[in-house]
Amino acid sequence: MMPITRLLLASNSPRRRQLLTELGLPYEIRLKEVDEEFPPHLQRAAVAEFLAARKAAAYRDELAANEVILTADTIVCLDEDVLNKPADAAEAVHMLTRLQGRTHDVFTGVCLLAGDGRQVVFSDQTRVTFRPLSAAEIEFYVQRYQPLDKAGAYGAQDWIGMVGVTHLEGSYFNVMGLPVHRVWTELELLLGADFAGLLDKD
Repeated sequence: MMPITRLLLASNSPRRRQLLTELGLPYEIRLKEVDEEFPPHLQRAAVAEFLAARKAAAYRDELAANEVILTADTIVCLDEDVLNKPADAAEAVHMLTRLQGRTHDVFTGVCLLAGDGRQVVFSDQTRVTFRPLSAAEIEFYVQRYQPLDKAGAYGAQDWIGMVGVTHLEGSYFNVMGLPVHRVWTELELLLGADFAGLLDKD
């Protein structure tokens, strides 16, 4: 069996790219459009895991034997409602108005798919609490930072995270879009002795 020596990241997210780089894992980007619809009966973590696995499945037939691809999907859940990326500024304001003054859950689902067929799907959960925010603060954030590419219409690393998030239970990096502690350990478990081949790039 050919050893796994190449890690691929299938994500447009600059935050995921930053986190994977800081984790010290050399990687290459591979991108294609994948439908992000999910069955309506799925809830919370199951949604994030389904979408991560669906993204990975789109690459299954083109992976080389020495490659492993990482796909991920982050969702924000307020009670049982899934808040994905807002369609426009008005929807972003609406989402943040719902989140302010409350605690919600962030789930990131991750799929690791190796070219030899090995696969693992997992998710991580973080509970995030916002202080009450004024309408002016929400409007300022949406207009200044244009958070239309973010689940729940916010980035914890942005201005609104600095002034609005009062409490986190779980991984901060998970809220950014990638639970890097789990990615590292799950890669080790999935690849075994092959894991060292991802690191030996000098």
